[in-house]
Amino acid sequence: MVQLESMAPDFCLPNQDDVEICLRDLRGKWIVLYFYPKDNTPGCTTEACDFSEAAPDFSTLNAVIIGVSADSTAKHRDFIDKKDLSITLLSDESTSMMQEYGVWALKKNYGKEYMGIVRSTLIINPEGVIKAIWKNVKVKEHARVVKEKLEALQAL
Repeated sequence: MVQLESMAPDFCLPNQDDVEICLRDLRGKWIVLYFYPKDNTPGCTTEACDFSEAAPDFSTLNAVIIGVSADSTAKHRDFIDKKDLSITLLSDESTSMMQEYGVWALKKNYGKEYMGIVRSTLIINPEGVIKAIWKNVKVKEHARVVKEKLEALQAL
């Protein structure tokens, strides 16, 4: 897993509209980068809807919210349309970015082991430094907690 106070690894991935989004293009803004398992599942839907609802508050803090999963760009478009989301979703079908960030890991469920996404969130400052990390995120109230942490970081 990436470390606090380290530079965020560069990435370039397609968003829901098949437009390439790169970390370098976001310099100068705070970034809330969250990794989630799968579009249109209960926890992931709650998380995406909560972040979408809070997006205007994050925007006033000069922050963008970006979700990343291994779903295709077409699945992301469907998810955004179905749930009326206002956030950007990136597609990492190869899982290479998630591996670099350390969120693609061995998981266990009902005695079976498999590779999957560890629900995680990072705050990256305008210079590209990781300032906050949450691993094994519990979705309830998470968007609010992230916003409060962002406000605290900006007050420093």
